[in-house]
Amino acid sequence: MRERDITGVTRRKRRSLTRPAKKAVPAHDLIGRDFTAADPGLKLVGDITYIPTDKGWLYLATWLDLATREIVGYSMADHHRASLVVDALTMAAGRGRLQTGCIVHSDRGAEYTSDELRREISRLGLRQSMG
Repeated sequence: MRERDITGVTRRKRRSLTRPAKKAVPAHDLIGRDFTAADPGLKLVGDITYIPTDKGWLYLATWLDLATREIVGYSMADHHRASLVVDALTMAAGRGRLQTGCIVHSDRGAEYTSDELRREISRLGLRQSMG
């Protein structure tokens, strides 16, 4: 398809939640495309998705442990503000499986570059990473 410049037909618009804050300074990429981990609690990756419901959009933030491929923290709300990802990270930390210095990796969206999330990462003794 690429050789003949053929593309598929998309009937619906894809909606992206990644909206970087205008003045946000992203964290360094500590993962470097290496989405593996030797032990649990060393590397987490986070993302937000949206789910259409009869009453509007529902947003789901998750943190996945790269060693076990298990969702270790999640949060759902009718918004995708910073508190959504902070609550999910707090849940992951509350389960007691994160090691000191654990890398917390995400995209550069406004929720992940927020001061609220950075304070929580610092309070928990984790390291932030963005790709």
